[in-house]
Amino acid sequence: MSASAFVVVMRVELHFPDAGSLKGKRRELSPVKTQLHDRFGAAVAEVDHQDLWQRATLLAALTGSSAARLDAAVDDVQRWLDARFPHGAVVDRALLSLADVLEFSHGAGEAD
Repeated sequence: MSASAFVVVMRVELHFPDAGSLKGKRRELSPVKTQLHDRFGAAVAEVDHQDLWQRATLLAALTGSSAARLDAAVDDVQRWLDARFPHGAVVDRALLSLADVLEFSHGAGEAD
């Protein structure tokens, strides 16, 4: 494998203190998901707390050929979220090379 390839997966925890309904939360969450996709190029899905009014957990992923660029991109996402959510947005990240992903996927079916 000669080409460098990386993926960064982010878990984003958001709080919507002013949302008084699921509809209100969706009204605030929808533009966040759109911006993460359009502005940063992330694939985004809501993965938890779909039934809660004031919380959301998103999973977002970015891919690229440079680990340093992806790390910087996640820093940009964090800054953007911090500016948009003054009460805080928690972003956890995992950066993996293609070799890491392939090693994990091939080893996942093996028993110790």
